[in-house]
Amino acid sequence: MADWLLKFKYDPIKSLLGSKNDAVIYFTTRDLLEEEVEPINNLWELAEVQKILKKQQLDGSWQPKTKKNNSGVKYPLIETWKQFRYLIQQYEMNNSHPAIRKASEYLFSCQTDEGDIRGILANQYAPYYTGAIMYLLIKAGYENDFRIEKGFKWLLDMRQNDGGWVIGSPGMIGTDLSRLEINDLTSNINRESMKAFDKSKPFSAAGTGMVLRAFSVHSDYKHSKLTLKAAELLKSKFFKKDNWTSYQHPDNWVRFQFPFWWTNVISALDSISLIGLPEEDPDIKNALNWIECHQENDGLWKVSYSKIHKSPDNKRLFETRLWLTLTVCRIFKRFYK
Repeated sequence: MADWLLKFKYDPIKSLLGSKNDAVIYFTTRDLLEEEVEPINNLWELAEVQKILKKQQLDGSWQPKTKKNNSGVKYPLIETWKQFRYLIQQYEMNNSHPAIRKASEYLFSCQTDEGDIRGILANQYAPYYTGAIMYLLIKAGYENDFRIEKGFKWLLDMRQNDGGWVIGSPGMIGTDLSRLEINDLTSNINRESMKAFDKSKPFSAAGTGMVLRAFSVHSDYKHSKLTLKAAELLKSKFFKKDNWTSYQHPDNWVRFQFPFWWTNVISALDSISLIGLPEEDPDIKNALNWIECHQENDGLWKVSYSKIHKSPDNKRLFETRLWLTLTVCRIFKRFYK
């Protein structure tokens, strides 16, 4: 048995291979057992993939399921990001497929001259979403695209003085705004981008974790001193209260999604393991120990261990548990191989 598997109380491989989920079985065989598998594009013919692709629009986007109000928020951008996550993170589709090329060009069409991908907060900056979307675009095959480089330069300009990022718009940080004013700024396309930057404010772990995903999958940026600094900041907040009110409660660290959305201990460790921080680091070791101790007796991990976020164990969440477990195994294999 591989050394990294010995870290677990129960063998997760058995549950993953017995899951009847073709994609999970494929990646378990390829990534964990290191056995030969069929070409990846065979997965792209699965019914669940075709169901997503069937709803793609001619411009490459996906439309939200329910009609949204006429605000300045680009709801097709949000929905496209949601669906793109599944195609890229779960099925490893890439720009050799025309649907991915179309979706990628739609996402790039939302990039401003400054370099950020804008529209989720109307005309305000959103580095955390820009980083999360760039992460998928890089995995889709656009690492060397000039628009990705433009995005990285913008993200680096948006850092706080401590080397991390905030959640929300950094141009609104340090301003004394009412809730009504904030809502208008983040939903009204006619409002200019706020540029009242206060870079002395501390980083947000929630925001920094989402941005770091892009850095973790780029062959050059993942090794930069600036990336390592941000990763150090992120892991220093494991299981602790965030510096910002959004997703501030420590229980947000142990509420999971897959594909990744918000920052939690699994999504953060995934980036950190790719960046290359060592497992001997006390913060990382503590997080890995927590994961070891919370494995269920079926070999999988639950979707939530949070006291403030309860999640029922239904069939849909069972599929998420499989993907989370596969992700945990990949993380442990990187750290302990």
